[in-house]
Amino acid sequence: MAQTNVNIRMDSELKQQLDLFCSEIGITASAAFNIFAKAVVRQQRIPFELSLDVPNETTRLAIEEGRRIAHDKNANRYASIAQLRTALEDEV
Repeated sequence: MAQTNVNIRMDSELKQQLDLFCSEIGITASAAFNIFAKAVVRQQRIPFELSLDVPNETTRLAIEEGRRIAHDKNANRYASIAQLRTALEDEV
């Protein structure tokens, strides 16, 4: 099968860590990327979960605000979307 070169940019410290790990398990970084590519093609997906473990600052602040409101006994409560819409229209 014909081969081709692929250039990947990454942090030099990450590259060193990758090379060390690959060396410890007896493969090259190139082999590791080939294993990854074959798994993607075979499974038709990224072969591991991708997620954001830490919300960004805007999301974190929104979560905190929501929690404060949820625990605030003086916060307005609405039993329906219609009641919320009415309240919003009254503010305008």
